[in-house]
Formats: sequence, C-alpha cells, structure tokens
Amino acid sequence: MSVTIGTPLQSSAYKVLLLGSGELGKEVVISLQRLGVEVHAADRYDHAPAMQVAHYSYTLNMADADELKQLIQQIQPHLIIPEIEAIATEVLVEIEEQNIATVIPSAKAVNLTMNREGIRRLAAEELGLPTSAYRFADSLESFRAACDDVGYPNFVKPVMSSSGKGQSRVTSFDEVDAAWEYAQTGGRVNQGTVIVESQIDFDFEITLLTVRAKNPVTGEIETSYCDPIGHRQDSGDYVESWQPQPMTPAALEESKRIAHKVTTALGGCGIFGVELFVKGDKVWFSEVSPRPHDTGLVTLASQFQSEFELHARAILGLPVNTARHSVAASAVIYAGVDGSNLSFSGLNLALADGNTDLRLFGKPEGFKRRRMGVATARAETIEQARELALQASNQVSVNQN
Repeated sequence: MSVTIGTPLQSSAYKVLLLGSGELGKEVVISLQRLGVEVHAADRYDHAPAMQVAHYSYTLNMADADELKQLIQQIQPHLIIPEIEAIATEVLVEIEEQNIATVIPSAKAVNLTMNREGIRRLAAEELGLPTSAYRFADSLESFRAACDDVGYPNFVKPVMSSSGKGQSRVTSFDEVDAAWEYAQTGGRVNQGTVIVESQIDFDFEITLLTVRAKNPVTGEIETSYCDPIGHRQDSGDYVESWQPQPMTPAALEESKRIAHKVTTALGGCGIFGVELFVKGDKVWFSEVSPRPHDTGLVTLASQFQSEFELHARAILGLPVNTARHSVAASAVIYAGVDGSNLSFSGLNLALADGNTDLRLFGKPEGFKRRRMGVATARAETIEQARELALQASNQVSVNQN
C-alpha cells in the first residue's frame, strides 16, 4: 500500500492544519516538514512556537465554531491535528462526518479527551479500567458534597485544563471553597465543572507512549509502545522526566493492556500519551492525550524516532520504530520572570557536556512558571541522566531585556 506526499506550496501539496502551536506542536511541524508536508499552524496568539517553523500561520479563537470552520474551508487540509483543549470540537465532528478532512487521531478521540469527564467515564464506566475514586461537580454545593464523598486528601482538576492549571490538592474541608475558586480560574474553557479524585497510594507515575500506526504491508492498524517514561510533577505540571522507568514485568504488561484498551476505543492513528499510576504490580489509569506528551520530550534524546517523528509517521500512514538507544532524562527551563523580549544565556555551559542538548521554544512572552525550554541528557544510568539534565537546565539564565 503506497503512501504519496506532494510538494509543499504547489497544487500537489499534502496539507496539515495544526490547531494549537506550542512547543510540542513545533517539534511535530519539524518532523512533518522533513517528510515534505505543507504545514498550516494556528493558535490564539501571534508568533507561537510552531508558527515559527510552519509554512503558514493564523491567529484566531479556535473555540469559536464559525472562525474555525472558516479557516478549515480556506485551507482545505488533508489532516487536522488538534494540539490544545480550547477548540470547538463539534466543528471537527462535522468535518469528519462530511469527509472534508481526517481529524487526528479521530473526532471522537479529540471530543472525549479534551474533557476529563468524557475520558474518565469512558475508561472507568465503559471499559472497566482501574481508576481512582472520582466525582464530578458543577456548583460549589455539589463540590463540597463530592469532596466529602471522595474523602481527604483528594485532587481537584477543571474538566478542561492542562499543565496543572486550576489543579489543587485538598487535605481537609477547610480548603474546599478555595480549591473551587482556583479551579474556576484555571480551565481552558470555563465550563464550571471539576473532577474530584481520591488520592491513590502509588510508587510512581508513568507515561506510556502508545502508537497506533498502519502495517506497511497489510494496511492494518497495529499498536506499539515506547519504553515507559517516569516523571516528576510540581502542582500538576511536569518538571523532569526520564526513560526508561524501571517497573515489574507484570506492571508493564498491565500498563500495555490498559493503554491498548483505551487507545483502541479512541481509534485512529498517531501517538497517545497514556498516564498511569503504578504500585508494585498494580496499575491505575489516570489520563490520556491523543497527541505527543510533554514528558515525552525525553524521547528527543533516548529514541531512534522521537515521539514527534512517531506521530508524524503514524498520521501519514508510514512505518514506525519505537526502539530506544539510550538512557535519558529531560528537565524543564522556566522563564522565572514575567515579560517579553527575553534572552537566554549560559547555553555554552549547558551544552559543555557532549551528552546534553537543549530546545528553546521561542515563546514570545514569559511568565514565572511558563516553560520556555527543556534540557535533555544521556547517561549510563537514570540517576546520572537526571542529574546531568538538571545541571544543564540550571545553567540557562533567562533575562529580561
């Protein structure tokens, strides 16, 4: 089964529209560019990272159905890749139903995973996967009852948010009202609904990058897995990650079973970031993103094909290889300041060790806790790789001009 890709900027061009143009999207665009794809990048603000490497860029409110529909009609893309939550997903369902373009991995997957309620109900209630105890609440009164019902400590998250925004850990009833207020300010699209989850006693959390791609000979969709990625979070936001995360053979098999079940239910092709809690041989499903995952930035240093290359290949119908060549780690570089026109120094020191590398995302504006780059490192052991990546990230200074 042959796959054909035309020439960018010509009538034969194979067009991809990226909805959301952050740092993960930027790496996807670079991978697509290498394969001769014409890329159109959209976001809510100008000069977003992926816009800087795409053929064309557009600034719009992607949660506005009319604006989004107009953009799709204008570009007439072959593929649409949603990268963020704040999108009018009902338009994507319509586009897919009318066979105007293929939504990656599918309109159903995007619709379900953009909202924590949809994906949790699918995983726990339809697929019967093990999860923490949970309740949904859409008012302060129902939220108070949900917290008491689930018990303390618990975790509160807006149903539509990312990178830890609006998330908090509630240890007693005294903290409930403040957690509700914080959740209302943190959602990508303020729907007012939150999920309250019980705290699971786990040893560690992993991301199991799961790829659904077509077999080049049969054309059948097959599932493959990258080695598990361990990570450390701060307030729900990833700070560092490493690959591989050691775990028991039984836990790895159970992780793959859960990942296979949830990604098969979502359908389509591409990479999925399946987040799981692990304790001994026991595994619980946490979340899934139908796109590259921030913790997967470590694969830029550890794998023959990074998660971004895997995604690009899978969505184009090309063969994938999830093999790892190195033990590696990644560490986030934060802005540390609020402002624009930032500059970065100490890069020579960060890259002094031949096993380190950097990605500076090129975001036009920084906030104290905004991710502006990432350092990666390879080493003999996980501990050495983590130490080297953190050293490299700490060498980079962010300056306001």
